[in-house]
Amino acid sequence: MGILSWVIFGLIAGVIAKLILPGKDPGGFIITILLGVAGALVGGFIASALGFGSVSGFNIWSFIIAILGSILLLWIYRVIKK
Repeated sequence: MGILSWVIFGLIAGVIAKLILPGKDPGGFIITILLGVAGALVGGFIASALGFGSVSGFNIWSFIIAILGSILLLWIYRVIKK
């Protein structure tokens, strides 16, 4: 996937992660996008390392991995910033 695809994918994953983990965050919309993109990358890396497959394009499995990675990073971000 290209850079623009990752940003869009990460944006969507970040917004869904924010909806799943509502609350006041020390960052704004840009931080949510960055956490979403990074979460998609981290989720893909973890899934590949555990043998669950890899993130390959826009499909439901890649989307779930990206959302889970975004949730993980959002949670870590909240713990560190508080």
